[in-house]
Amino acid sequence: MVEVAALALAAGAARRYRESGGAEATKLVAAWRGKPLVRHAVEAALASRARPVIVVTGHADSEVRAALAGLDVTFVHNADFARGLSTSLATGLAATPARCDGALVLLADMPEVRADILDQLIASFAAHPQAAAVVPTHQGARGNPALLGRALFEKAQHLQGDRGARALIEAAGEAVIEMCVSEPSVRLDLDTVEA
Repeated sequence: MVEVAALALAAGAARRYRESGGAEATKLVAAWRGKPLVRHAVEAALASRARPVIVVTGHADSEVRAALAGLDVTFVHNADFARGLSTSLATGLAATPARCDGALVLLADMPEVRADILDQLIASFAAHPQAAAVVPTHQGARGNPALLGRALFEKAQHLQGDRGARALIEAAGEAVIEMCVSEPSVRLDLDTVEA
């Protein structure tokens, strides 16, 4: 059976959110539909078959941990979070147990991603053992979360700056499986108070 971890990247400084008037240390602890924003994505991961669920913290570490109190997650701290998203991805992948064949990479500011979509990504990955990655698409556009196969883990360690795995996925070409979904949740992320 294929084993896949879930990585919730929750280390960013959320500058756009704070510049738009956000009062919290990070948008991830701001309330959205009755609970902290970060909790939505992490609870979806916990409701899926992905294990373990690893939360990468950085900026506002203690606030993010408090927002996720009581959840069965593993926290890893990215001390280099100010150097960009690539460092959080590398930190999370390095913490992924060796038994895992891949990792779902969730952006913690995407609150509408559901457990059933995560499980569909895992099932698609299991059905295509040679796949480098599986990505959801909506209306022809790729979204998140992406599922990275272990073959991409080492390459991800060499990324730099404020970018995730998109370049790796694009470079993998036909080794990437696209999974069409009918809802826009895979394209929704929240960056400002208005959003």
